[in-house]
Amino acid sequence: MSPEFPPGAVAVKVCGLTTPDDVPACLRAGVWGIGLVFAANSPRRVDAAQAARVAAAVPASVARVGVFVGTSAREMADTAALVGLSHIQVHGDADPEEARRVSGLPVIQGIRMEGPAALGRARASAADLVLLDAAVAGMHGGTGTAFDWSLLEDDALGRPFALAGGLRPDNVGDALGRLRPVLVDVSSGVEASPGRKDPERVAAFAAAVAGAARAHA
Repeated sequence: MSPEFPPGAVAVKVCGLTTPDDVPACLRAGVWGIGLVFAANSPRRVDAAQAARVAAAVPASVARVGVFVGTSAREMADTAALVGLSHIQVHGDADPEEARRVSGLPVIQGIRMEGPAALGRARASAADLVLLDAAVAGMHGGTGTAFDWSLLEDDALGRPFALAGGLRPDNVGDALGRLRPVLVDVSSGVEASPGRKDPERVAAFAAAVAGAARAHA
C-alpha cells in the first residue's frame, strides 16, 4: 500500500478528522495516515468540501483514507478524486475488488468481529488490507468499543491486518504485544469531542505504539 508503512514500526491511522486544525498534531506524532469519514450516521461525518480542506493540509507522504458505508464504487471513486484521497476504506456490503478497480486506489475493508466466523470473512477478503473492528449495531467504527482480542491470538488470521475498536494510549501497547497488527486505527480514543482530536492524546497514543513496537521487535 502507498504511502509505505514505516519499516520496523507499527503504522498509526488517526480516523475521523473534521477540520484541518487537527492535522498538525497528527503530523507531529508521525502518523501513517488520517481518516475522513463519509458515513451518513457518523458524528464525524464530513462532506466532500470539508474533507478536501482537511486533505489539503496533509502532505503526500501521509495517507488520506476515505471511509465509506453503503456507497457505490463509482461514487467512492468520484469522491476520492475530488478530495484527493490516497486510499478507500469500505464497510458493509461493498466489494473491495470493484472499489479498487473503479478508483485505482488501494482498498482497506472493515470487518466487524462478531465472533470466529468473522475470521473467515477477513481471510477471504480481496482488499489490500483488512481492518478488524468491534461489531456494534448500526455503527461502523468510532464506537470506542473493543472486541474479543483472544480471537486473533496465535496468528489466527494468517494475513497482515489493521486493528481498531476501543484503542487508547493506555491499552494499545497491550494490543500490540498480544496481536501484532501492522496498523492501529484510533478515533474516539484520542478525542476531546467527536471529530475533534486532543493533541496530547494523539501524541501519547503514538508514543505508546512506538514504545510497544520497540519492546516487541
